[in-house]
Amino acid sequence: MKTAATPLSLPHIPEVPFDPMAVTYTRFGMGFEPHEYSGWIDESMSWKRSCFIGDWSPLFKLKIKGPDAIRFFSDITVNGYKKFDIGQAKHIIMCNSRGKLMGEGVLMRQSEDEFLFTSGPGIPWMHYQFQKGNYDATAELISENQFIFQVQGPNALFVLEEAIGSSIRDVGFMRFRKAEIDGMAFDILRQGMAGELGYELHGRSDQGVAIYNRLLEVGEKWGIRRLGGRTKMVNHVEACFPTPTVDYIPALFTEEERGFRQIMQETAPLFLKILKPAGSYESSDISDYYRSPVEMGWSKNIKFTHDFLGRAALEKEVAAPTGTMVTLVWNSEDVADVQASFYRSETPYEFMEMPRNLLGAMWTDKVLKDGNLVGAATSRCYSYHFRQMLSLCVIDPVFSTPGTEVEVLWGPTTGPQKLIRAVVAPAPYKPDNRKIDVDTLPSYL
Repeated sequence: MKTAATPLSLPHIPEVPFDPMAVTYTRFGMGFEPHEYSGWIDESMSWKRSCFIGDWSPLFKLKIKGPDAIRFFSDITVNGYKKFDIGQAKHIIMCNSRGKLMGEGVLMRQSEDEFLFTSGPGIPWMHYQFQKGNYDATAELISENQFIFQVQGPNALFVLEEAIGSSIRDVGFMRFRKAEIDGMAFDILRQGMAGELGYELHGRSDQGVAIYNRLLEVGEKWGIRRLGGRTKMVNHVEACFPTPTVDYIPALFTEEERGFRQIMQETAPLFLKILKPAGSYESSDISDYYRSPVEMGWSKNIKFTHDFLGRAALEKEVAAPTGTMVTLVWNSEDVADVQASFYRSETPYEFMEMPRNLLGAMWTDKVLKDGNLVGAATSRCYSYHFRQMLSLCVIDPVFSTPGTEVEVLWGPTTGPQKLIRAVVAPAPYKPDNRKIDVDTLPSYL
């Protein structure tokens, strides 16, 4: 008689090779990836010292094809499209009619009338808007068909050129073209989510493991590291890349978006469950966690050269901003006291996960000046490189000058709270090295 329990299979991200040495896993989308490979400190230094390979394959992908594709993007995004070359990529941003963010991501123009959009929550919103409209185009979800790998850091170019077997120095920033590794073709996009020289590879899902393994093999002499789930969001803070569900909640909980919310409830109920706030910035009104592209520091992307969803609201906000994006540097002594509280007899403060909280809640803390609420801090993160606790912060522009002293309220009202001193700093905090002139770098081919 059978008495053993039936084991359940962990839905490991299929594009990434299995690592038998991994002992813990992190959920990304509907799949799981190793929490750490070589340790979060070692991994977090990789994009400063050498390079990393990280997986973003669980992101959604939508292919739009047809003569009305550009008209469709123009209708629903804040971006302009007067100049959009084949082989060019854009960071595109979508809002609702009130100018609040619904999603954003990267749009790649693959041919005259064929485009690939990769995003998280931006894909369902784009697909919903496409179905509502009347466009001479098609929209196809291809999320499971393609891998997305990032190779980022000062040695990224050398690893990729050796693996590809030819120069890729003709690929300009936010440009892409075809490349091959061992006969397997993919698009290689130069971007830089780590704030360093970096590339993103888009290819066939069934070839992902082979390409990944080849990059690891070539990259060994260049100090390549595999990026685990514990570390992969650290660079979003250092280089200031605000992220949905982490730095803002998509503005879908409104009466106006009821139809879209119903579709999401039917097709992606888990996504709605993770849209929950945490931290000292406690509010019963979910709209307090909505943000605009102006607050995220993306005003330069907004082009009032065409009509688009949310234009009227954004025209007013651009003219008179109420919030702007900065970095906060948290006082080390105050942070250390939070950690030390776990070694005292009284009830400790809220625990600070290291290096930052995992995905699953929008952790938001009140930012105060002389006791008055002036901002909201998100993405608290310990940077081993800087030896500092950092966070992103949407703050009243009056207090956005670097060097301004503020306080962050740490801990929910259900437990002990602590005011942590902090200083306003620029965003991004880390120097932006994404656009380095690759022609000045040595060649090893």
